[in-house]
Amino acid sequence: MAVINCPNCKKKISDKAKICNHCQLDLSDLDADKIDNLNRVSLINKTQRLMNYSFFAMILFCGGFLLMFWDNVAPGTWQHTGAMIVTVIGFIMYIVIRTMLLFNKRKTGL
Repeated sequence: MAVINCPNCKKKISDKAKICNHCQLDLSDLDADKIDNLNRVSLINKTQRLMNYSFFAMILFCGGFLLMFWDNVAPGTWQHTGAMIVTVIGFIMYIVIRTMLLFNKRKTGL
């Protein structure tokens, strides 16, 4: 008995299992086309999730930047420090997530 990843949820299951214990996918009638389709849908979902995280990071970056300069916050105050921290975190998150998206697209060949 070997342990494999479920084609749908990617969690560990037995290769003898007829149904995935986690997502209830019927494994008995899967062929190569259905497995390819499930993998493609999974990659599209991962890409969409990364795009959503990227959008959130951009909102953090822009929100911190606008808070810092729109309100004329004096340097050295807690508002200025908080805005700088949010801006830097948003920028770093955006760069990291966009890099992950780039590697994800290279892996999929899209």
